[in-house]
Amino acid sequence: MITYIVLGLIVLFVLMIVSVFNRFAKNRNLVKDAWSNVDVALKRRYDLIPNLVETVKGYASHEKETFERVIQARNAAIEVPQGNINEQIKAENQLQQTLRSLFALGEAYPDLKANLNFLDLQARLNEIEENLERSRRYYNGTVRENNTYGESLPGALFEGILKYQHFDYFEADATSRENIKVSF
Repeated sequence: MITYIVLGLIVLFVLMIVSVFNRFAKNRNLVKDAWSNVDVALKRRYDLIPNLVETVKGYASHEKETFERVIQARNAAIEVPQGNINEQIKAENQLQQTLRSLFALGEAYPDLKANLNFLDLQARLNEIEENLERSRRYYNGTVRENNTYGESLPGALFEGILKYQHFDYFEADATSRENIKVSF
């Protein structure tokens, strides 16, 4: 009788480990899937940025430093290794900040604001940003699920041995919350 109880407890323990492992795998895959949606929107943004910069350059040629920062931030974001989500988030926050400074330049040049090419590019970028915002919300929701399960019971008991992966939220950093100041 004691043998059956011990065997039953062992089977129950193994089933619990399998269940926790499967939940970790499911959550990790949901986060990676959500990140791939964010990644698609980011790639669309990367493709649009050089056209936007070239359009603005024609009107504000003396703002070379701003253009260089935008292109450097774009290139830095592109160069983050695939799958390094936490570093990608940091690079994207930097790119977002430089894009805000580029649009602030647009506000300072009335002729640029009336340029159809600039308006079209700005509208397309706004569409991409809205899609990116939805993707970020979904990504952050999957991260919340993943991190909550990994930090609560029974997940927390097995996180070390079952390859639990903590993910960072995709949030605005402190510099992207500040207003952009343009001075000439």
